[in-house]
Amino acid sequence: MLPSDPAARHRAVAGAFTDLVTATRSWEGPAPVAGWVARDVVGHLVEWLPAFLAGGAAIELPTGPPVGEDPVGAWQTAYDAVQALLDDPATAGRTLSNPHIGDIPLDVAIDRFYTSDVFMHAWDLAAATGQLHELDADTCAEMLAGMEPMEEVMRGSGQYGPRVPVPDDASAQDRLLGFIGRDPSWATRA
Repeated sequence: MLPSDPAARHRAVAGAFTDLVTATRSWEGPAPVAGWVARDVVGHLVEWLPAFLAGGAAIELPTGPPVGEDPVGAWQTAYDAVQALLDDPATAGRTLSNPHIGDIPLDVAIDRFYTSDVFMHAWDLAAATGQLHELDADTCAEMLAGMEPMEEVMRGSGQYGPRVPVPDDASAQDRLLGFIGRDPSWATRA
């Protein structure tokens, strides 16, 4: 089970993602997300959070090199910036305001939306680059239990593909992957 503290959880999740990033040898391999290659997985994670934090908490994250030129450097800059933000004791007292989610503690917002996204996309990057990466089963089950009641809203957002059916006895990882629109056997077919 991953740590529950937002800073410690980000360190564990993004640290595992960093290992995948630094071990990547080809950034052009197709990813399980339609139309994406490995580089796009990193690009997605590096690019959406700064606007989310700037708009909701007036936080400007440092920018690294463009993902198209240096995906490793771009990811490392993003990882370091988010970790520094979560490690800052003042962050726990800050709030993020967003018209879709309301006002929530900043560290909780990063954990709920960003760290969870890094967690799920680690499988995409591993699959796109031929690496092995098992997602934490307890975290998969917890995330799925939290997402299933919101399935209609999530699918309506356009951020998730159609649910991919998996066997009733599928692992927690495969159930989560199927829920978010991934075929858990994609990596073995690629």
